[in-house]
Amino acid sequence: MTPAEKVAYIKGLMEGMEIDTSKGEGKVLAAIADALEDLALGQEDLQSSIDELNEGLDAVSDDLELVEDLVYSEDDEDDECCCGHHHHHGDEDDEYEYEVECPACGATLILDETDLDQGVIECPECGETLELELTEDEDDDDDDDDYEEYDDEDLEPEE
Repeated sequence: MTPAEKVAYIKGLMEGMEIDTSKGEGKVLAAIADALEDLALGQEDLQSSIDELNEGLDAVSDDLELVEDLVYSEDDEDDECCCGHHHHHGDEDDEYEYEVECPACGATLILDETDLDQGVIECPECGETLELELTEDEDDDDDDDDYEEYDDEDLEPEE
């Protein structure tokens, strides 16, 4: 039973008991019943507004999920990064992968942090040995370098 239905029931009881609402206690009970009715109707209006807001929030949430799918889609994994280089970004716990072009044959190589730490790799297409140098970012004048950068022609990781 809704609050409005309960108030209607109370008003019905008052009528059935033939309470005189023009004097004394009957007048007070009638005023209380009217106040309860106003509160119950206001509560129904608020609940209706809340339901509408929840529907709108669900729609926005669904739209946001679609946008997130487009932005963080795995299909875009090989696209150019905001820094202008090709990176393969995994989940937070995964290591980054980097796309490098072999200067000898033009083959595209996918390297991870382990490959970069070794400093030398061999191109699987042509056998050319590629040397990768570990350098610090020269553009960063801060004393607290929290990361190191690897430098090779097309290789500059963004974190």
